[in-house]
Formats: sequence, C-alpha cells, structure tokens
Amino acid sequence: MSESPALPVILDRASPTPLAVQLAEELRAAAGDGRLRSGDRLPSTRALAVQLNVSRTVTAAAYEQLHAEGWITGKHGSGTYVTTAPPGSPRARPRVVPTGADEGSAVDLRPGSPWVEGIDRSAWRRAWRGAADAGPMSRPVRAGLAGYRAVIAEHLLRHRGLRVNEALDGFADGEGESVLATSGTTAAVTELAAAVLKRGDVVAVEEPGYQRAVDTMRAAGLRVLPAPVDADGLLPGAVPAGTKVVYCSPAHQYPLGRRMSAARRVELVARARREGWLVIEDDYDGELRYDVAPLPLLAALAPDVVVHLGTTSKILTPALGIGWMVAPPPIIAAVLAYRDATGTSPAAAGQLVLVELARNGDLGRHLRRLRRELSDRRTLLVDALIQADIPYLGDDAGAHLVIPVPTAEAERTLITDGHTHGILLDGLARHHAARPTWFGVALGYAACSRTQLTTTIPSLLSLLARATSHDGQSSTTNHSARSAGGSASAAERIPRKRNRPEDTGR
Repeated sequence: MSESPALPVILDRASPTPLAVQLAEELRAAAGDGRLRSGDRLPSTRALAVQLNVSRTVTAAAYEQLHAEGWITGKHGSGTYVTTAPPGSPRARPRVVPTGADEGSAVDLRPGSPWVEGIDRSAWRRAWRGAADAGPMSRPVRAGLAGYRAVIAEHLLRHRGLRVNEALDGFADGEGESVLATSGTTAAVTELAAAVLKRGDVVAVEEPGYQRAVDTMRAAGLRVLPAPVDADGLLPGAVPAGTKVVYCSPAHQYPLGRRMSAARRVELVARARREGWLVIEDDYDGELRYDVAPLPLLAALAPDVVVHLGTTSKILTPALGIGWMVAPPPIIAAVLAYRDATGTSPAAAGQLVLVELARNGDLGRHLRRLRRELSDRRTLLVDALIQADIPYLGDDAGAHLVIPVPTAEAERTLITDGHTHGILLDGLARHHAARPTWFGVALGYAACSRTQLTTTIPSLLSLLARATSHDGQSSTTNHSARSAGGSASAAERIPRKRNRPEDTGR
C-alpha cells in the first residue's frame, strides 16, 4: 500500500468547463493510463483542495463522481483509494485495499528498529558535512578506516568493557589488528561463513534466535542446528556434537530478551576450547542496559575462541550500513583474504559519519539520551502490563520485551487482531530454525513515538489480555518448550501471576 501520490492534475481556471469536472477528468485519465495504480491512496478532499488552491466543494464533487463511476472507493477511517487501472499497464499491478491499518498509519511495535526520531538532526547534518571534507578515496580500505577502527576501540572500552588493540596508525590495511569494520552483522556472518567455514560444517544457533543469520548460514551451505535457551540463556550442554561454530546473543538474547548467566558463559567457553568451537557473539544492542552494568563480553572472557560482532543499526540507524568485528588474528586474516579475493570492503561513508559523531561528542550524547528514552518507554509499558496482570519476559534492557501466549493459533490471532486495530506485532514462531516451541509476541518500543506508545497501550492491553487468558490459563503454564534434560522452560517456571519487577530479572 502506497502513501498518497503526488497527483498529476492541471486545472485550467480560464476554461468554461467546471473545475470539478476538470478534476474528475484528470484523475480518470491518470487511472486509465497507469499514472495512478489500483490501490493508490488519494489525499482527502480537504488536503487536495489545499494542494490545488480550490474550494473543498470542487474536490468533493469530483470524488463523488469518480466514486459513482467505480474509479475510487472509500474505507471508513482509512481513506480513499483508486480501484481501477487499465489491464496490462506496467504500473497497474493490483494491490489490496486494507481492511485494517496499513503500515504507514499503524503503530509499529515490532522489534528490531532503532529510535531514529531521537537522532539530533543538527548533529546528523554536521557529521555528514564533516565526512564530506575527507574527499573521495582512490582505493578501498579492506579492514576499514583507521579512524573508524580507533573510534570502535574506544566505544567498546567505554560502553562494553572490552579492551582491544588501539594502535591502529601503523596498520592501515588491518595487518596485526583485532578490529575490522563490517557492513553490519549479517554481512559479517556472510564473510565468516565464506572465509572461515566449509560447506557442510555444523553451526549451532539459539532456538528461538536470529533467523536472518540462520538464513545466511544456510545459504552458504552450512548445516544449522537449533540449540535451546532458557531463562539463563543458551544451554551449552545442549549444543550438538560435531559443532564448528556456536552463534549466540549472550548480552540480550534475541528474541526472548534474557542474558546468559556468568556460569553459562564460563561453561560455554570451556567447552569451546575443549572441542575446538568458534563462538560468534552477536552484541546487537549490548549498550542498552538500564538496571545494572552488563556482564562482561564473551570476547573479553575468551578472545582466543570468540568473534564479537557489533552494529550501529540499533543505537543509531541502519542507514549507515556499518558494524564491527573483533576476532582472533587468524580469523581477521581469513576475512581480509576473502575481501581481497572478492574485491569487497565496507563502505567508507558510514564510517566517516560515525567518526565525526564521535569526534564532536554527539555519539556519546546520543547514547545517553537513547538509554534514558528507552528506559522510560520500557517502564511505561511494563507498569501497564503489571497493572493488567499480563505476564512478560525480558531483562531491563534493549528495546523490546516478550509476551508469551499458549499456542500458535493464539499468536496468529493476536497478530491479526493487532493489525485490525492498527498495531503491528511480531510473533515468536517465526524466530525458530526448527519446529516452533515458543509462542507469543515480541513488543518493540523504539520505532514508534512516545505519544503513539502511550495512546496505543489501552488497546494493546485489551488484545494481550484475551490472548494470554486462553482457557482461563496463562500462557506461561501452557508453554511447550522444554530445556535439555527435561527441566521446565523459562516460561513454564514463571508463576502465572508474574507481575512483580523481580520476576523479570530486575
């Protein structure tokens, strides 16, 4: 569904033909030749009158005529849409006029989007102007710009407690370094799959987990096997035998929102060293913790067997298209060799922008503002859930939390009902590499505005209350997921009336 297009309308005020008739003819012609497509949303009569500098009587009369002829249709509370386009027109592929909200007007509560509304526009423009001062580059820098890698080293030290080699000036091509620029987490996984692993190698991935990484690994010919998680994160003892790589998000498990316990981290590293695993640590939003300092990174605990991946897509915007990799020297060398062989390297523009944001102090200011805002939003949402006695999962961190429901059908119904009420929701079932065992929705609170979140909460609570009270029981008592050894899953161990802060790991 598209937004209202710029209407191809020219009115001749000197013509004896009434303006309403002219407008109807112009719109009819545009729909007939494909300039307007079936499903295009038209402006309101009031907005179009302002646009054309005519009275609303003119636009209303034109719309009434076109509606009577069947060229347009109106949906109460949704808008006016073109319904007819010529057969065979290359731009006339029919699209469904929505019965509920379209993505442009709905409140987006799906996880994965950053708080771009909070980026200081003056700082953003200043950073791009500063980046432009660097001038064009004649050759790509495979490892990433030295200035960018220095900024990342400082960022990891300040915000994640990870000390990496910061003496970058003598290694413009990345030789001897442990930090590489990347084009984001998925791009980094693609490189690791091609440069370090072989087709058929077994990769264990958290279940449920990040499916884009799963799809990337499968596309590279790797064999992906699920590794279950519970309230303490990935179960190291459940990682399949013969595994070459374990992919996990220990700081804030995606999508369930828990952190891996210290004991699990030690156990995972010990087994990795004993069995020759490589552990990929996806730290997609590790900077966003609101209760206590995050546990140390796996890369700090075991730099010899851990590849740490980070990204700017959750703390700033995916528009920059940049991230970073911290890895043992043999991994760095293999990735650089792959980039040389394929002629690929991370784009410099986003790196230069981040360098400018850091140089001006704008990056640090944004992170402080981001933590405050997302912490406030989470408190707003959690307080409402507690008041409504609706169970939830997730640490006091990141930009989403999870509402479990009893069945796949309950999840599907909740998502459909949400769309009907103008709320976009993301289900847990799709986050499984194998047969789904967790059901519910992951509620993101960064993509929407604070006002949207506040005004949507009452409708959201009503939908969630119905979904979580299946047969008079909470979803947490009906959850089918079981951890290794037959012990109850995280959801099964949580009491039905889990409405106190300590129940979510605070």
